[in-house]
Amino acid sequence: MTIYIDSAILQEVQAAKSLGWVHGVTTNPLLMAKTGGDTRTVLTALARLEIGPLFYQLVSPTLDGMFNEMELAAKIVGPALVLKVPPTRIGFQFVSQCTDHPCCLTAIYSPAQALIACEAKASYVAVYVNRATRLMGDGVQLVRDVAEILKHSYTEIIAASVKSPEEACASLAAGAHHLTLPYEVLTGLITHPLSEQTVAEFQANGIGSIA
Repeated sequence: MTIYIDSAILQEVQAAKSLGWVHGVTTNPLLMAKTGGDTRTVLTALARLEIGPLFYQLVSPTLDGMFNEMELAAKIVGPALVLKVPPTRIGFQFVSQCTDHPCCLTAIYSPAQALIACEAKASYVAVYVNRATRLMGDGVQLVRDVAEILKHSYTEIIAASVKSPEEACASLAAGAHHLTLPYEVLTGLITHPLSEQTVAEFQANGIGSIA
C-alpha cells in the first residue's frame, strides 16, 4: 500500500513529505489551477521535492497531443512520472500504446471501465469514491466491484476523492491498493479524540521522561 497526497500546492506537498509516510503526489488540472501558477512551473517545483511517484494528468484531446504532452512532462519529471489519463476512447487508446511510463486511468465510475483499463495494460485505476457516493449512491461498493474485476490482474486501485479517514479505511477494506488524500484528510488519519485524551492522562499522571 502507498499513501499519496492529492495536491499540487507546494507547501502542502512539502508538509506531507515531512510526515515520513507519504510517498508520492497526485495532481489533476483542477488541483493545478488552484495553485495559481502555470503548469510547467508547478510541475517542476513538485518534481524537485522527490517525494516519490508524481502523477500528472494529460489534458490533450488528441492521441498525438497526448504523446507530445507525455514527452514534455517526462523532461520535467523524469522517471518518477506516472501519467493520469481520462477514461475516454482516445484515453484508453493512448494507454494501450504507451510503453514509456506507467499509466493511471482516472475518474473511474464503473467496473466496465476498470475492465478496459486492465486490458489496455494500465498500471492503476483511480476510483472516485466520495464523488461516486454523492452521484451514484455507494462509492465504497464501487471499489469493491472494481476490485472483484481486477483481482487476477496487475492493475491496482487507487482510492481517490476521499473526504474522511473513515472513507479511506473503508476503501482499503473494500479492495483498494493505494490511497490519495487531500492534506487535511492525511493529517486526520493521525489523530483520534480518545487517543488525545489518553495522551493527556499520560502527561498529567505518568512518570516524567528520562531526559
